[in-house]
Amino acid sequence: MEKSLKNQVAIVTGGSSGIGKGVAIYLGKAGAKVAVNYHSDEEGANDTVNQIKEAGGEAFAIQADVADEASVEHMFDKVFETYENLDILVSNAGLQKDAAFENMELKDWNLVLNTILTGAFLCSQKAVKYFMKRGVVDDVSKAAGKIVFMSSVHQEIPWAGHINYATAKGGLTEFMRTLSQEIAHKKIRVNSVAPGAIATPINEDVWKDDEKRKELLKLIPYGRIGEPEDIAETVLWLVSDKSDYVNGTTIFVDGGMSLYPGFIGNG
Repeated sequence: MEKSLKNQVAIVTGGSSGIGKGVAIYLGKAGAKVAVNYHSDEEGANDTVNQIKEAGGEAFAIQADVADEASVEHMFDKVFETYENLDILVSNAGLQKDAAFENMELKDWNLVLNTILTGAFLCSQKAVKYFMKRGVVDDVSKAAGKIVFMSSVHQEIPWAGHINYATAKGGLTEFMRTLSQEIAHKKIRVNSVAPGAIATPINEDVWKDDEKRKELLKLIPYGRIGEPEDIAETVLWLVSDKSDYVNGTTIFVDGGMSLYPGFIGNG
């Protein structure tokens, strides 16, 4: 793989499994030094770190609750202590606590919104303050810093039974756009990636079940379920200089799921 991120430092939140794991490994293979954040899955985070190191990269695992300000402060302090720099933030940490609306508990509403939205706010604010202070570093990147938020097709597609998750992802969209509008003049690039159905541990009960998989594929015009590498490739492009003129946008990586496939054949 081309070392397009040589001499750059990245934080990937939620890097212990699934999409975050795939992204962290790709950034490491592209030459970035990667801080792999995890909340509770230390073993998974260490596996991510080991895979990066086996590919010749540098990485370490760091525990933090992205919804807690003190925990985020500690994570960033550890990154600067270890690598003395930061160029990339991939705000990926998220979770689902599903229930019918009338049965959803406030604690599960708050947990999902705090992890996805408050986590994005706290982590990106720390990153932005550093990027603004440091500015552009010649021969490293054309941008002073790059931030990618992990959204979802459900920023656009309503999802009954998952109202906390869909609300958080919808809010993340306007957060990303507004942040980009506010700081683009500082040469800080902010974008999102919106995955569709990706084969990760969070949904393996669907893609490992033949009947459920068959039903899911009806929602994907391209005819296959995505892999974490599909998202990682997109994130890698977004944090490289190849996408230097891309700001404040969401890239959907969903095999066409957001194209309302129910209308194929005139509905």
